[in-house]
Amino acid sequence: APEAALDSEQAHEPPATPMEEQLAELWRDLLRVPRVGRRDNFFELGGHSLLATRVVARIRATFDVELSLRAFFEAPTVAALAERLQATARAARLPTLTRASREGRLPLSFAQQRLWFLEQLQPGTAQYNLPTALRLSGTLDVGAFQGAVDALMRRHESLRTTFHSEGGEPYQVIHQDGSEQGRSGWQVNRVDLSELQGSAQRQAEAVRLANEDARRPFDLATGPLLRVTLLTLEPTEHVLLLCMHHVISDGWSIGVLVRELAALYEALRQRAPSPLPELPVQYADYAVWQRQWLA
Repeated sequence: APEAALDSEQAHEPPATPMEEQLAELWRDLLRVPRVGRRDNFFELGGHSLLATRVVARIRATFDVELSLRAFFEAPTVAALAERLQATARAARLPTLTRASREGRLPLSFAQQRLWFLEQLQPGTAQYNLPTALRLSGTLDVGAFQGAVDALMRRHESLRTTFHSEGGEPYQVIHQDGSEQGRSGWQVNRVDLSELQGSAQRQAEAVRLANEDARRPFDLATGPLLRVTLLTLEPTEHVLLLCMHHVISDGWSIGVLVRELAALYEALRQRAPSPLPELPVQYADYAVWQRQWLA
């Protein structure tokens, strides 16, 4: 636990060099701890793999050097990491991530191919579902909410992607809109529970439906791989169910999705333009970049 590490009797050693000071400041920012010593271990202070990837990205931007995630795990203290960075300062830079052509078949990233492969071994499993349930309190503009979901789907190609194969080789297909997948747009599934008697009964039914939705498998080839369900408990009380397959998202991205959905909803409710800037690259661009670089 972070508290145990901070309260330990180990003597605090402040950073000894400008690079160590920058790394300690970076760690304080991401870990939200009051101080970081040069011998403190990132993971003992509460760090985890997702935060580690953010550290690596910040290091690339701050020091203009390439650092692998493996190297960070091997040098998880400020002092050891600073020493590793000085030794790798002259390493070759990774190629720039740019937008790839959408002509022809798009490859999967290695993480996506791993999940696709597991799906072939055990079709119809719900093991890799990413469910989220959010309570929405207050007056809900259902039209603006549906518009926000449509805008979110248009913004992120991953949410409009399905996965196919030929000769055992998988590839991804990005759809333009929901009609290509046998539906009209990206319709939010709406379930009205307000007619049930009593708050306890409505709550119990909402929990049952949430569990049912979380356990319902996706078909990677037919999609869509995101389900959006709105449960109405009362006129001013709703539960939003979001469920995605891990092949198009991850745990960290759920927070991004919810924040963007809220921003788009607020803009549509006020009849204002989207506050979100255009995305210069999409996940398919990363998949192409990863394949080309590692080849």
